Amino acid sequence: MKRIFFALILAVLAVPAWAQGRSLSALFSYSTFYLPESDQPYVESYLLFDAASMTFVKGDDGRYRATVEVTMVYKSGDEIVYAKKYDLKSPSTASPDDNRFSFLDLQRVGLKNGIYNLELSLRDKAKDDGGTSLLQRVTVNYAKKQPTMSSIQLMSTVTPTATENILSRGGYDMEPYIDDEIPANIDVLNVYYEVYNIKKEVFSKPFATYMFVEERATGRRMPNVGSETQHEAKNLVRVYSPLDISLLPSGDYNLVVEIHNRNNENLLYKRLPFHRTKPSVVNTDEPSMYATTFAARITDENKLNHYLDALYPIASDEELAFIREVIKKNDNIAEKQAFLYKFWDRRHGDQAEMKWEEYRGWLEYVDAHYAYPRTPGYRTDRGRVYLQYGPPDYIRDEKNFVSTRYLDVGAAVHADLAGMNSSQGHIYYLPYQLWRYNYLPTDSPNRVFIFWDEFRSGWYRLLNSNAKGETQEAMWERRLSQQQLPENAIGEVGEQFERGY
Repeated sequence: MKRIFFALILAVLAVPAWAQGRSLSALFSYSTFYLPESDQPYVESYLLFDAASMTFVKGDDGRYRATVEVTMVYKSGDEIVYAKKYDLKSPSTASPDDNRFSFLDLQRVGLKNGIYNLELSLRDKAKDDGGTSLLQRVTVNYAKKQPTMSSIQLMSTVTPTATENILSRGGYDMEPYIDDEIPANIDVLNVYYEVYNIKKEVFSKPFATYMFVEERATGRRMPNVGSETQHEAKNLVRVYSPLDISLLPSGDYNLVVEIHNRNNENLLYKRLPFHRTKPSVVNTDEPSMYATTFAARITDENKLNHYLDALYPIASDEELAFIREVIKKNDNIAEKQAFLYKFWDRRHGDQAEMKWEEYRGWLEYVDAHYAYPRTPGYRTDRGRVYLQYGPPDYIRDEKNFVSTRYLDVGAAVHADLAGMNSSQGHIYYLPYQLWRYNYLPTDSPNRVFIFWDEFRSGWYRLLNSNAKGETQEAMWERRLSQQQLPENAIGEVGEQFERGY
């Protein structure tokens, strides 16, 4: 989705725009959709006008309206394939001062697959200036016989349809949310998209849609933000799904939607970039407010610092920055207690203490089993994964695994010449652990992690995983087998990874 600003959009005005002579201000965006029954793609364009930037004129009925002349031209190369020129009137007001609102214009244009240049011009008809314009590239691409997805569109309001209108979809009136800025007062994203021709891929079997948020710069999946829904396969599947982002701090993100079949294979995906402004995520209010909570019972400051630092696997970047600063402060127990309580209360409400006690139990376990000299267990890869996802459903622990499968003679000779501990028919693997999770929130079932002890020192690091946002190493088994496996070959441990045991 593309967003383009005309002049200054939706600024907070101190005096009426009609008295300022300010430039026309509007926000433009578009999405593409498809009608599979008629094999007809179409473009849906949105213009959100700032009424305060427009000139209101008194009409014969004594009320005030602003009028914008809109010219919309789609070109394929030099050929005009669609053109429309129309006057768009604002809602009427009793006074020209009553202009602190915005209003939406939505247009739908049927276009064939292709690349188009959209020329859009806007002119306030009560002004003598030349108006403003933009040139926007629009791509339309929907396959008739293959599964595809529409654009991802955020909605500002979703209400049951009383009378069919241009905002109606699947029994609801949905007003698009045009901006890519998500302010602090919005804690739920209303997400809408459509899936086409999925029945040709999965037949009559249900399929799953996964929705989550990732950091735009790193691709890291954000914890506690995601959803999964199941759907029946049809030629047209409309999906409306609210997404709770109340715990998402300020930053640049991608909203990601993935379509999976019953074998958990990813068939389709799309991303929608957005910016989140949420400066109050780490606000602890007045520390004395939390004097009677479970966190207030932790009176040893060193232990409290330990507990705060151990939140790093599940904390946001903003929370981590706050933790790093507050740990540096001595004799500041009340603030630390307040943050620890709010951290769990924001996520779990009435179950905050129960969830904290569960996490503390996991923390004690990883510190006892995965610690390394001068490194607490929660700072190791195994400890981090354990705390982030909980105890694995299955662990395979191999200290000296030897594959007795026949090894290619050429590879065996090469290994022997290189001085490796290999012989025909045997592959010697370094110590490793395989962890399987039957289910991870906002991810596919049966996610697997491989940790390896590269130097046989007891220091296990994450080598590979099929979980989203985790380390993925293409040649991981070759490294684990001390280069005995040929490149791109799948050995016995690779098959364990694919099976999950």
